[in-house]
Amino acid sequence: MKSEEITALLGEKFGEKVLETRLDGASTWSVIEPTAIREVCGFFRSDERLSMDHLELLGGVDYKDRIEVVYVLYSMKHRHRHILKCRLSREDPRLQSVESVWKVADWHERETYDMFGVAFEGHPNLRRILCPDDWEGYPLRRDYKAPKEYLGMPV
Repeated sequence: MKSEEITALLGEKFGEKVLETRLDGASTWSVIEPTAIREVCGFFRSDERLSMDHLELLGGVDYKDRIEVVYVLYSMKHRHRHILKCRLSREDPRLQSVESVWKVADWHERETYDMFGVAFEGHPNLRRILCPDDWEGYPLRRDYKAPKEYLGMPV
């Protein structure tokens, strides 16, 4: 399925929950209303026309005024790809977990939580994965101030 067909199908199914779409050659993406992300991802995986059975990437981006979570989806069967994005407030970034849609999202969501502070609601084990449990702050945020030491050791 071509990018134009994927975005048309997404728009037909979810209407106003699709906030923006960009068809830009190899990098086609859609911005999704955050409250709809699990439903949209479930549709992308289960609809036979899409069959997005592989979550290539789930990660965060800090744009100073917002945090974005990016989902790169791929269909092994149809060999097509689509990118979904959710824009979140910096103050309380929250999204529904998609771990029930793709099990690999477990570690991706934990890393995004650890590095950006995005809380994935419904995640079965949301805790730090790269930093120690008592680490303060989120290291990949632009406003992060690295500590001089941790437990008496220089950082």
